[in-house]
Amino acid sequence: MRRSFPIVAGPFLALLIIVAASCARPVVPTEPPAPVSSVSPAPPAPAMQAPPVAPSTVGELYRETGIASWYGKEFHGRKTASNEIFDMYGISAAHRTLPLGTVIRVTNLDNFKSIKVKVNDRGPFVKTSILDLSLGAARELGFVEQGTTRVTIETLEPVQNNALYTVQAAVFAEEENARMLKQRLSKRFEVITVVPVESNLGRFFRVRVGAYGTEEKAETVAGKLMLEGLEPIVLRKD
Repeated sequence: MRRSFPIVAGPFLALLIIVAASCARPVVPTEPPAPVSSVSPAPPAPAMQAPPVAPSTVGELYRETGIASWYGKEFHGRKTASNEIFDMYGISAAHRTLPLGTVIRVTNLDNFKSIKVKVNDRGPFVKTSILDLSLGAARELGFVEQGTTRVTIETLEPVQNNALYTVQAAVFAEEENARMLKQRLSKRFEVITVVPVESNLGRFFRVRVGAYGTEEKAETVAGKLMLEGLEPIVLRKD
């Protein structure tokens, strides 16, 4: 016997359709993701940099503190290392390594007097001092009577580093003694020269060793000369 199922009335089916429609929410589409490129992005351009400067042309301000002395009549009227005539009553200075013509500010640390002075000569030739001043400059700084004073040296402009340096091994009043030292040192060191110098006290002879591209190299050679029983001084080679 076949069962029969009740047929849902039309109005009831319509009601179900309306309820289902009211419960559904429209889906709002989002923006599609940006397409992924298979090509890697170009790296950012490097920042612009200044071209490197050769070490020989790089300069910096020079500052030094130590003992200053003064010199006068023994070289008055004689040529300096810069070929200027030394005037003991003028304002000038001698330094071992600063370029000739360099203008420096010298301050006496005992009384804080200060002057500007041009380096036109080489010296001092004793390790206990860093600067030799003319009598006139010493008077301006107020240390003539005591002979030496503690000072600060400052250059007004950067100092260029492209220079050669030599080592003064000794100074002799007799040329023969200078020649003998030259012969002895020639067995261990390169290019030994004897430089005659005229002063108002007479003629004397400076024995110098080599020509070096850096002050550090010259100092190394000076250290070796000390082992020879000498008191070497490093100088800028002019």
